[in-house]
Amino acid sequence: MNNLFLFWAPGMGEMVIILAVVLILFGANRIPQLAKGMGESIRNFKAGMAEGESEDEKSKDEKKDKAKSG
Repeated sequence: MNNLFLFWAPGMGEMVIILAVVLILFGANRIPQLAKGMGESIRNFKAGMAEGESEDEKSKDEKKDKAKSG
């Protein structure tokens, strides 16, 4: 792994500061709602990717069938 990349990676102190800023900006009650929203967004994104891949495979199969019959 590149040592330069590791130089820019946030350490424990930076992570604590980021967490404190997020806590101050959003409050303790809002953070679980934000996490839930992010989880739903990731789940929907993965479902969309899987749907797109299945459509791609279906179109490839249709092209193969047309090539065989044509």
